[in-house]
Amino acid sequence: MTDRYSVIGNPIAHSKSPLIHAEFARQTGQDISYTAILATRESFVSAVRDFIGQGGKGMNVTVPFKEQAWKYLATDIAPRAATARAVNTLIFKDGKIIGDNTDGAGLLRDIEGNLGFPVAGRRVLLMGAGGAACGVLPALLSRNPAALTIVNRNIDKARELQERFTASGNPSVTDYPGLSGSQFDLVINATSSSMNDVLPPLPKAIFTAGALAYDLMYGKGLTPFLKFAQSQGAAKLADGLGMLVEQAAESFLIWRGVRPDTRPVIAMLRGKE
Repeated sequence: MTDRYSVIGNPIAHSKSPLIHAEFARQTGQDISYTAILATRESFVSAVRDFIGQGGKGMNVTVPFKEQAWKYLATDIAPRAATARAVNTLIFKDGKIIGDNTDGAGLLRDIEGNLGFPVAGRRVLLMGAGGAACGVLPALLSRNPAALTIVNRNIDKARELQERFTASGNPSVTDYPGLSGSQFDLVINATSSSMNDVLPPLPKAIFTAGALAYDLMYGKGLTPFLKFAQSQGAAKLADGLGMLVEQAAESFLIWRGVRPDTRPVIAMLRGKE
């Protein structure tokens, strides 16, 4: 019998996850179906339980439900999801709902594996202090960067994030004016600015020679952030498409016990842009 999986979010019609997992299944010979489910904050929990009742084996969780899945749904939490306080992967097994988070692993596999940019020993700037930043911060700190700074318009929110991760790597925090005179090897945009075609107020000369500018947003070409990075001499520019595929591969591995080859899937999606 075909095993059923899905992604749940709002909005969801744009999601590339069904296509990605169809390619993974074809590549690995796995008999699965993968669909997209639209839900509201009020219907999220019931929609997941309905899917379980229909025989679903697992789900991906996307915006805006990752924190809701962590708080109200998962009965067992994997360590990396507990640290992030956000869930993007659900496993339904033996009557339990197991919550995991593959975002950080996906980001690292893209940056280090696909882009050939080791994080260890680098000066890292993480823009944003919301759910996206929470999902990737533990993975970045695990690589022992030379320094990691969180910048956010609301510095109090950045400080709350800093306090949670002091024991994991002691990140520093600042607001945007406080970045003046600083330079970074890796600058990651985990804010929603690119979704709104807005450039965060980064100072000029923020990038070191050889720096990588990485935007978690994908499918919008050069975002205002990436255009700014290009104008400021960043050596490498990347959007979040590779991370999307890599975090999906991590979920597929959890569900099916086999890791698909992500590179041809990334190349296929790039060809469709």
